[in-house]
Amino acid sequence: MADVGVFIFATDYAIHPAELAQAAEERGFESIFFPEHTHIPASRISQRPSGGDLPQEYWHLHDPFLALSAAAAVTERIKLGTAICLVPEHDPIVLAKLAASLDTLSNGRFILGIGAGWNAEEMGDHGVAFKERWKVTRERVLAMRAIWSEEEAEFHGEYVNFDRLWAYPKPVQPGGPPVILGAQSKWAYDRVVDYCDGWLPIEGRGEIRAELEELRAAADRAGRSMDTIHLSVLSFSPDEAKARDYIEMGFQRLIFALPPADAATVLPILDQYADIARKLS
Repeated sequence: MADVGVFIFATDYAIHPAELAQAAEERGFESIFFPEHTHIPASRISQRPSGGDLPQEYWHLHDPFLALSAAAAVTERIKLGTAICLVPEHDPIVLAKLAASLDTLSNGRFILGIGAGWNAEEMGDHGVAFKERWKVTRERVLAMRAIWSEEEAEFHGEYVNFDRLWAYPKPVQPGGPPVILGAQSKWAYDRVVDYCDGWLPIEGRGEIRAELEELRAAADRAGRSMDTIHLSVLSFSPDEAKARDYIEMGFQRLIFALPPADAATVLPILDQYADIARKLS
């Protein structure tokens, strides 16, 4: 048995995030996830990993923290996640505050899905060198964990440096919201084991069964139990048979993707996904 969530590009022309969250909760979904891009540079030099033309939803996104706050305000149970938050585009003290506030206001329902991003120009606009993005990501996550868990947090690294500070609220979830890494490169597995609580691969980006074995090997090398690593998968072509394959592999959360469209389009698809979820229960 696995939990089932939904994902959507929460754009300014799609179903309202609050309406979707209410509908998803009513249908029994465990979670809802929104992605992030602050903007897309018009130069379009960087190409997305999956190739092809970049759909307009990438530059029409709401801020995920605001969209999830709207969702939190009208729901009680459904978990609220980023998939993914681009950590190099955020000041870590401000991001720690955003995450802690959302976790507190939602009574411990926030999941921080993270990544470092693929668009070098977008990252450069935020003052981060593309080749340094993963080092920056690691330090910022570790700094946020300190802020979430310590009364007087301090952090001194190569990219993040601050003396003792006070920052509230502290998250409802002990130690902060779970941090799940949305990446599938050959380096991703060690990163999950090093500073994350879970892994979030995307269907179609690689051979997930083989990648899962790489993650297990990385955990073994580090002496970390796989029982401490939560496994989610983002599926863009949900069906019952494929979902059962992921459950058999050990995935604890299946996230079904919805199109960035209006309510009249999205809600019938949500009903179809709810039927699949019921068959898996």
